[in-house]
Amino acid sequence: MKLFEMFWEYRSYFLSGLQYTLLLAAIGVLGGFIVGIFIALLRMSRWRILKFIGTAWVEILRGTPMLVQLLIIHYGFATQFHLEFSVLESGAITLILNSSAYLAEIFRAGIQGVDRGQTEAARSLGMGSGMTMRYIVLPQALKNVLPAIGNEFITIIKESSIVYVIGAAEIIYQTYTITTITYDAMTPYLIAAIMYFILTFMLSKILGVFERKLMNRDKR
Repeated sequence: MKLFEMFWEYRSYFLSGLQYTLLLAAIGVLGGFIVGIFIALLRMSRWRILKFIGTAWVEILRGTPMLVQLLIIHYGFATQFHLEFSVLESGAITLILNSSAYLAEIFRAGIQGVDRGQTEAARSLGMGSGMTMRYIVLPQALKNVLPAIGNEFITIIKESSIVYVIGAAEIIYQTYTITTITYDAMTPYLIAAIMYFILTFMLSKILGVFERKLMNRDKR
């Protein structure tokens, strides 16, 4: 088959792009996870200014295209503030910021979904609000939203393809390189589509198994 022959002949390009894509996605979700928790707490703060900052962060990042965010970070910051990032840094920062906005809403829903009775019980035992959030609320909230975090990882894998516009050597960039070599604009992109499908399909199945294990553990 032509697909397999081309993949094998240019496997170094495809596999290099795959590694770059997975690296970007992992950085994006891990960084977004950390920033997202912080933004979620800001959104739930009693202080209006902090709540405003958290809300503005989520609304702006979710309300603007990721491509525009990427171009601002990579080119806008370089021309206006002389902050020059490498293509990997620009891609990672963009994915972290964008992912954090969506994860913040996931975390907020998870935190608000924890039974208030447990918070009141912790307070009755003398635990402060910070300790209650850290040891009682957040662990349960994170456990409840783990499937959603996994879905965000799958989304980031697909959305990371936009970083090719700044020259990041991920799957689409490497695929475009192959098209310029072979003058074939169909087969390389079909291979890229299959790679993305295999990645997301495998991850969704792994997440399904993990989710079922969590549900079975809770039943015990």
